[in-house]
Amino acid sequence: MTAAPAPGDQPSRPMSDEEYGALRARAALWAGASVLITNPLGKVLIQRVDYRDTCLLPGGAVDAGESPADAAAREVMEELGVAAVADRGLAVDWVSADSFGAPPSMRFPGEIVHVFDGGTWEDDRIAEIRLPGHEITAIEFVEPARLPDLLSPADARRALSALRARINAAGAVLLENGLPIAPTVLDRLGVLRSARAEHHYPWRDAPSPHGLTATQVHGWLFAPDGRVLVLIEPETGAARLPGGMPGTQDHGDPRSTLYREAERTAAARLEAPLLLGHVTNPRTRHDHLRYAAAFTDIGVPRTDPATDRARTRVLATPEQATQLFDWGVPAADQLAAVHRARHHLGLPRAVPQPVTELPCPTG
Repeated sequence: MTAAPAPGDQPSRPMSDEEYGALRARAALWAGASVLITNPLGKVLIQRVDYRDTCLLPGGAVDAGESPADAAAREVMEELGVAAVADRGLAVDWVSADSFGAPPSMRFPGEIVHVFDGGTWEDDRIAEIRLPGHEITAIEFVEPARLPDLLSPADARRALSALRARINAAGAVLLENGLPIAPTVLDRLGVLRSARAEHHYPWRDAPSPHGLTATQVHGWLFAPDGRVLVLIEPETGAARLPGGMPGTQDHGDPRSTLYREAERTAAARLEAPLLLGHVTNPRTRHDHLRYAAAFTDIGVPRTDPATDRARTRVLATPEQATQLFDWGVPAADQLAAVHRARHHLGLPRAVPQPVTELPCPTG
């Protein structure tokens, strides 16, 4: 081992073990671990604590001689009273010494924070939560878009980056002060930064019953590899399926609406749409129809006159797509109908893979 020479200098004498250890100790960082837990609606578990104004994900400091995974499991037990195994990493965040204005007396040298996937907790496991008699005053499951309002800016960036990494299914991501060093399309578009539209309506595998007005027609549009087309609003990061409202030119035919709106919103041309079913808003009695179809051609998307920008088109597995919407428990029934239609269309089940942007055709 040798000391690092200054530019232009000759290499210095070999360093002793003691000198090398002291050199590395001067660059030592703190280590922390946190756990991202969601409920079946895709809302994130946060903790309210009595020692700071902002909320936190479950987690804390890694003790001396302890691995980050062991620390994550220990913290979940100490803070929530639930046994957990931290065996899947979502993010590793390098937090700089000057990132959040730590007081000089803290002598904060910077930190490496490991974020683990705590999974989706069903109601029975949530009911097992037992808070300690100190520090943790309450827990809450919140919409991802609320994280910047409830957590510190750095913690919110880290949590959203980890959540997008979980959806993207591409392994753990490397962060610097909460931001990915290699942003994915979900990061670039700021997906989940705005609240997902809440539509917890029952799913029906049937045509609209007589007397209901079909006010929306949307399609699960399949690529040849079994992924589906999702539109992302550039101004808000909100996701939607291609489709829209019926018009007089459709003459009451919802398939005509889907053909027209798929072309207008996604520049996609379809073949032989299959009716999947519908969801009904019980308050307004408005009906939202869902179809499935393979798209046969993709053109250049139109610019939205309101924003002067075109929606970004991405390809995602059906499972990834449902995580971008807040459709409640009935989303599972709709997803099952989507896969039945995919099978009927003779398309493969998409393998887990990152969400990708659909490029515009050239030439």
